[in-house]
Amino acid sequence: MARLSMFVFTSLDGYYKGLNEDISWHRHGPEENEFAAESMKGHSTLIFGRKTYEMMAGYWPTEMAKTNDPIVASGMNHAHKIVFSRTLQEASWENTKLIKDDLIQTIKQLKATEENDMTILGSGSVITQLAAAGLIDHYSIMIDPVVLGKGTTLFSGMPQLQNLQLIASRIFNSGCVLLNYVPAETFDKEQFL
Repeated sequence: MARLSMFVFTSLDGYYKGLNEDISWHRHGPEENEFAAESMKGHSTLIFGRKTYEMMAGYWPTEMAKTNDPIVASGMNHAHKIVFSRTLQEASWENTKLIKDDLIQTIKQLKATEENDMTILGSGSVITQLAAAGLIDHYSIMIDPVVLGKGTTLFSGMPQLQNLQLIASRIFNSGCVLLNYVPAETFDKEQFL
């Protein structure tokens, strides 16, 4: 059975996108690049909503990405990817499957049948829907030390309380903090002793 994780950057005040979908405030230094490169070795299937997919597909296959960050670019381009969209007509980025079916039912089926774990990157609406359905097994949230004041909050529209248990944290030299959580009801204390 595949596990479903999510990874997202947020501001200190909880926004994962600034006004007009701005993400230029992310602080990426050598340490974060090394973390991203190491994360790509996990061989997860990457999950996107349409907006995040279009942004990623517009950058990672470019020569600029391959020059600036060759390890992550290679990992992103060669990874298996799924984009959920009812409006996208095609997904031309290498190794990408476009799914227009019901998000919740499809992820339930994939978790039951896939061997590779899956990771949602960005894609706030997808994260919120899957968290509300209790389908996310692991949450990784990188908090950037910036305050935006306005934008799109992570978990916007969450219909119910989500209790999470912190299992690990890491502070980066840039001031970013990575927080790793699991749903509180699935937390096995013995596993982390």
